[in-house]
Amino acid sequence: MVPIIFAHGDADGIVSAALTLATLKSNGKVFFTHPVGLYEDLLHNVKSENRIYILDIALSEKHLEDLLKLMKYLSRKGVEITYIDHHPEPLSIRLKEFPMNIVHDEKVSTSELTFKFFENLLDEDMSRVAIYGAISDYLDETPWVKMTLKNWDKRTIYFEAGVLSQGLEGARKLYEFKRRVVKHLSENRLPSEMSELIVRALMESVIEEEMRLEIRKQAKALKNIAYVINPKGSLTRAATYVRTYLRKPLGIAIEVRRNTAILSVRCSSSKINLNTLLRKVALEFDGSGGGHPLAAGARVPFERLYQFLERLDYEVTTLLL
Repeated sequence: MVPIIFAHGDADGIVSAALTLATLKSNGKVFFTHPVGLYEDLLHNVKSENRIYILDIALSEKHLEDLLKLMKYLSRKGVEITYIDHHPEPLSIRLKEFPMNIVHDEKVSTSELTFKFFENLLDEDMSRVAIYGAISDYLDETPWVKMTLKNWDKRTIYFEAGVLSQGLEGARKLYEFKRRVVKHLSENRLPSEMSELIVRALMESVIEEEMRLEIRKQAKALKNIAYVINPKGSLTRAATYVRTYLRKPLGIAIEVRRNTAILSVRCSSSKINLNTLLRKVALEFDGSGGGHPLAAGARVPFERLYQFLERLDYEVTTLLL
């Protein structure tokens, strides 16, 4: 059976998928998923003969027990699972309890971890592709990236990483486009060689600038959090802008999709661990959350959004005392 790659849809996940696909000689299927969707995607797409790779996907607290049971079942059926990720571990079940080949380090990008894991199977020039992913995830100050960057022209690498991350920013559900990007990068081709990526990057830059100016008018605040609902652009960038403009330690950008509120959260205080905070609080509102200490996300039912924000503001205020 064809190996299956489950990857996050941002630049770090896409680069990790491209590096993995390169080792498979393009003989692999690529699916894009996220922490909340991983369980269902595994359940419906994996057969007993498959070898699977899970890349840059945090394990959601909401489906953790079901996910563990499913992975144990798949393992008994002979499925080999390789998990490469840099998000913090779940709170209730440790990673080592899952029947997987685990490559995990919170201090580096998944792109770097993937390149190192497959290094003996990859052309050494694929290191520049890994660096694109590291830069896109703001993890370009690691010893490996600094050392490897000396082999390339720094200006060119940062330009290409910018094209990649900006071009993907507004392509959230354009899965076929993202698969083309994965295939393109797996062949060690420059992001700027892909005309569709260049056009999308330019368009996203214009959209982001318009959004930045609008956020000043749309932003709202509680005591220690600032938020904006349905910004016309990147949620991650909007979360940063709203935090900055309203001078709050927490910035939240919210997209309302049907009955679900999807949140991107950014923090400027080392007293707050967003991963732990969102994992705990979101569960209380029948949601899910997690990510990194200063950059994370959450999903909650829209009808409970404002209660969630009030509770989150209370927790943040307590932590800041």
